[in-house]
Order: sequence, then structure tokens, then C-alpha cells
Amino acid sequence: MEEVMQGNFIHDVIDEDLKVYPNLKIHTRFPPEPNGYLHIGSAKAIMINYKTAQKYGGLFNLRFDDTNPSKEDTEYVEAIEEDLKWLGAVPNGGIYYGSDYFDQCYAYALKLIRDGLAYVDDLDAEQLRQYRGTLTEPGKESPYRNRSVEENLDLFERMRKGEFPDGSKTLRAKIDMSSPNMNMRDPAIYRILHVSHHRQGDKWCIYPLYDFAHPIQDAIEGITHSLCSLEFENHRPLYDWVIEHIGVQNNPNPKQREFARLNVTYTVMSKRYLRRLVETGLADGWDDPRLPTLCALRRRGYTPSSIFKFVEDAGISKADSLVDIAMLEANIRDELNDSAPRRIAVKHPIHMVITNYPEGKTEEFELPNNPNHPETGTRKVLFSRDLYIDEEDVSLNPPPKYQRLKPDGEVRLMGAYIVKFEGADVDEEGHITEVRVSADLVSGNGNPSDGRKVKGTIHWLSGDNAEKATLMLYDSLFTEADMNKVDSADYDRYLNPNSVVRIENALVEKTLAQSNPGDRFQFVRDAYYCKDTKYPNTYNRIVSLKAPKKD
Repeated sequence: MEEVMQGNFIHDVIDEDLKVYPNLKIHTRFPPEPNGYLHIGSAKAIMINYKTAQKYGGLFNLRFDDTNPSKEDTEYVEAIEEDLKWLGAVPNGGIYYGSDYFDQCYAYALKLIRDGLAYVDDLDAEQLRQYRGTLTEPGKESPYRNRSVEENLDLFERMRKGEFPDGSKTLRAKIDMSSPNMNMRDPAIYRILHVSHHRQGDKWCIYPLYDFAHPIQDAIEGITHSLCSLEFENHRPLYDWVIEHIGVQNNPNPKQREFARLNVTYTVMSKRYLRRLVETGLADGWDDPRLPTLCALRRRGYTPSSIFKFVEDAGISKADSLVDIAMLEANIRDELNDSAPRRIAVKHPIHMVITNYPEGKTEEFELPNNPNHPETGTRKVLFSRDLYIDEEDVSLNPPPKYQRLKPDGEVRLMGAYIVKFEGADVDEEGHITEVRVSADLVSGNGNPSDGRKVKGTIHWLSGDNAEKATLMLYDSLFTEADMNKVDSADYDRYLNPNSVVRIENALVEKTLAQSNPGDRFQFVRDAYYCKDTKYPNTYNRIVSLKAPKKD
């Protein structure tokens, strides 16, 4: 990920800041909550922050927002680090944890209480919602809002000592219950949660909320630009209020700016729903190649460069939009067309016997590893009397203009001989089980024979040069393009019943047994595949050779 991201409105903001602070060291961060696996929407946030720091020669932090221990796990921490490493987004500013700042957050909360800017509230969750008001009606002040500083300090300390049950009290900032911005209506900044923390253990039973902890963490780390998705735009005044009143002196203070989230067709980004798919077994783990998680895209065979280009092609703006998944498919298709080695796979093998080829004889034909790059050389493919072709390449009742093997017809075996149909065996259901052909034995390697030409070319494998494999053909997880229009409670109704097709007993070139999990190939005349990292002798279809025609 060495390319510098193209300019956008965020860079325009930074350029203006640098006019005022010419020596400012740009410092950004990516602050994921370790409560699930990152998805392609996360990649947008990662790359905006990472590439912005890179463009200006600055620093980029990875900071885990681990302020809600009830949903967090070290499994997710490790997965997030692995995803950033795979993307190439190196956190040259360091790796941090929000929990590292719990002592500072607590101290700043005490300062707000002493300054008369925070109070302990006894309203429960339902009462808090009622008192908060609506978008058209102002909120009401809590009856506990005017507690004395001394009483608030005492109650907050007792909250920390664990004297009160979960949900019985909160610490709220004292701002303005009539503010048109509901985030400024005395927001809760601490809650009681008797849950062990994955890093802090049982040291704490009160935890700061994100809108309070986030600006403090940015200020401590010296973040200059807090770049986040548009859903946090209405939180920005609270972010600035916290920075202003805790007394941190940065020059300048961190500046939050927002961009539109990445919405992709036939996809949902809800961690809660993705977790349910995994936990109920509807998905084969967080890395199920149908999911939008980065580990799933990696397992399917997508590359960091294709994802980065997709993010950039989708654009960086404040306007919400729905991006066609076909853009991502086009990016990986172009990349693999140039780079992927060519190999042969026969999805549905049918035995072919070349009747005039000597039994026991074998020879080798050379096929290119990648026609786009002759420097990659060729490989030798074994040829014999007993071959296998795909059932799609032979028909006893062909449709018009069918140019593959048919009665009285001829085709070229790719890179080898021209063969002529002689006969076939079928089972009781009419399926071809074996086909017999005769070969023009002077037409090998594409050499002309009596000036004859044949239109059809099909691929093949010798039984002596093939191994069985499983091919996984993936499609979109949902049938509805814009899942944002669907109520989350109805997601299951739109699950695509054909999102994966498993093909057993396919045949691939025997040399693929020596390839590594994660290696990518073009299976000629079919699609691009990636060798699975989870199951042996399994290949995941990444994308078709050509974009499908639209209706």
C-alpha cells in the first residue's frame, strides 16, 4: 500500500490547518472496538487515516477502543492487528488501548465534578430516555442535577468501589438539556459495569463512555485530526466540549472531521448480525468468504491493493452513497488477469478416450503460465490416451452455434491435438459418462493439418496428471442490492439460498498440490480461484473471468 491517496476534502482541511500551523506533525488514528472482526467498511476508515498520515509524512496510531468489556475479547484484538498488517497499514505512531487511559479519564471526570460540570444521576435507562426529550422537544433536567460537588465526589468514588449495582447510577456531564443537539443534553460519561476487563482485570467496575474517552485519548496521544464516519458528526460538539473543559493544552487541539461510510451492494456491515450468522452456523466462521469481513475477503482471494483501489474509486466525501460490489470485482479481475498463473481445472469431469492414440504412450505439451507475461515461461502438461473434459464441453443435442464437441464435430484440445467425435456412452438419465474421439496426430501444439481450421477449443487433463479438488463457487450473501432499505429484523428473509455452490470431485493439475494456501490462479476458461487457507484441496472462486452481463 505504497500509493498516496488522491486529494479529497479532508486533505483540503489539513492544508488549511498547515497554513496556520506550518510545523504541525499530522497525526491520525484508527480506533476500532475489539468486539468483532473488521469489515470492508473498516478498510475505508483505516485507509483514510493511514494514507492521510502517509501523505503528510505524519504518524498513524492503532488504538483499541476497549471501554466496553462486556463485548470485547483478545481474539478480536489479534484479528484486528492481523488485518492491519495484511492491508499494509503500519501503525508507525504505535499501538495503544483505550483502557491504558482509564486512570486519566477518571481524573478528568473528577475535575469536571469539582468544576461543577458533572453530576451523579440516579435515573434508570428508561427514565433517562424520557428526560432526554425528542428532536422537537427539549429535555428535562434530572432531579439529581443540582447535587453538591461534595455529594457527587462521594457518590462517584463509591461507584468506583463497587457499592452500587449495574445501571443504578451514571455520571453525566452538565451541559444543556435544551440543546438542539441531543448529544449535548447532559450525556452520560461513566456507567457502572461489574465485568472483568480483558486487560485491566477487575481493577474497574465503572467505565467511561466513548464520547468522553475518545477525545481524551486523542488529546493524550497528540492526535491532530480525528477522521471518522459521518455518524459521529453530531457528536463533534461534545468531543470539543470535553477537550475544552478537561484542561488539556494542545496546540492545536485535536480536530474531528467526518466522511460518509462505505455502503456496498448485497452486503450488510452490522457486526451484531454477522456475529449471529457465525454463532448460529449459517456462516463458516468470521472468515466465511461470503462475508464482508477483511479476513473473509482475504480467504476468498482478494488483495489489499484491490480493496484500496475500491475504496478510492468509491470516493471520499460527506455524501452517502451505495457502491456497486462490481467495482471491487472489476479491480481484482484486472489485477489477477495480469498476475495470476494459468492452470487447468475440470469442474465436472467426463472420461474421454482417444481411440487412435496408443495405450501406455504419454507425451508433454507446453502451455503458457501467463500469456500476458511471456517471461513467466511455460509448463509441461502430460497427455495420454485417457483424458478428462468438462461436461459443458460436449453435447449430443447441441444448441445452434455450439462450437464445442458434438456428433460429427471437431474441436482442438487446448495446446494439443484436434479431435473428432466418434461416440459416447450415456447413463439411464441420459448423462454422458464417456466420450470417444479420434485425434489428428499431426495437429499437436496448434500445428495446421491439411489447412483445416476448427472454431472450438476446450481444456482437458490427463488422468495421470490430475488430482481431485473441491471448488467453492461463491455469490452474494443477499438477494437485495440495497440492504440499507431492509429492516435488520428481516435480514434473514433476503439471504441468498445460492450464495455458495460446492463442487466435489473436480480435477485440477497435479502440480497444484505443491501450491500454498492463499495462492491465486486463473483456471482457464472458468474463473479466478484462491487456494483455501482452511480446508485442504479446496479452491475458492474469487471472481469470474468477465463481468456478468446486466439484465
